[in-house]
Amino acid sequence: MTIDIRPLTPEFAGEVSGVDLTHPLTSAEVATLEAGMDRFAVLVYHRQAVTDEQQKAFSLNFGALEQIEGGNVTQAKDQRLGAFMADVSNLDVNHKPLARDDRRRMFNLGNQLWHSDSSFRAIPAKYSILSGRITVDNGGRTEFADMRAAYDALDAATKAEIEDLICEHSLLYSRGTLGFTDLSDGERAMFKPVRQRLVRTHPVTGRKSLYLASHIGSIIGWPVPEARAFIRDLTEHATQPQFLYKHVWKQYDMVMWDNRSTMHRVTRFDDTQVRDMRRTTVAGDSVTVEQLAA
Repeated sequence: MTIDIRPLTPEFAGEVSGVDLTHPLTSAEVATLEAGMDRFAVLVYHRQAVTDEQQKAFSLNFGALEQIEGGNVTQAKDQRLGAFMADVSNLDVNHKPLARDDRRRMFNLGNQLWHSDSSFRAIPAKYSILSGRITVDNGGRTEFADMRAAYDALDAATKAEIEDLICEHSLLYSRGTLGFTDLSDGERAMFKPVRQRLVRTHPVTGRKSLYLASHIGSIIGWPVPEARAFIRDLTEHATQPQFLYKHVWKQYDMVMWDNRSTMHRVTRFDDTQVRDMRRTTVAGDSVTVEQLAA
């Protein structure tokens, strides 16, 4: 089979056919998919009934895998999946939906806010690969925003203003937005803010993009209220309908996205239904700005 990538919108998100992700890929196939990511930033694969090990093997074609520690409040004894598999389901260790007042569920509601995976890490993520093992019929879609197009649409004065701005990112900020402040001292230390550029340049295409997330709590050198109002305005701009692709999940869909060029969120769904979603994350290889004493 020959890999084909069909655009889902003129410039953003592509649908991949002609590849079976349960089998190893050739170097040429990997190169084709990487080129597709550089062009579309989001790739959708249908009918890929992978195991966890097959998903990790596929992900390793694009770089080292990111550890899951530091991005959640789930204790080791309660983890449902193995190493390098981020559990973005609504399930406990017994594969049952979490109770409504379970702190893990409340923490994970932050995934409904616009964000970029691992922007709260000093070295942010490259790609995310999400597998829909069990999906829901109503809600629970994943929406993606093209941060390249959002940047391009800014006026020249705003581009000049934001070019060198540095933001602080932390899970403390995004979860605090929802009123989730029930964190231990250890968790607060783990979620210490890190610094990221507000404008990123893609290392292959050279395109600039906004680097936004609900994890942003401040802009270095700005009063906090002014910074948060400005980030809100930029987020509203970047999530206008013309910049979006909305993925409606079917079982065994796999979606891969470039965190350097996109922002995403999951929409609300009935949390009493089983939704089993498993993510691998390809680690980034550099900081966007030196951390100093962030």
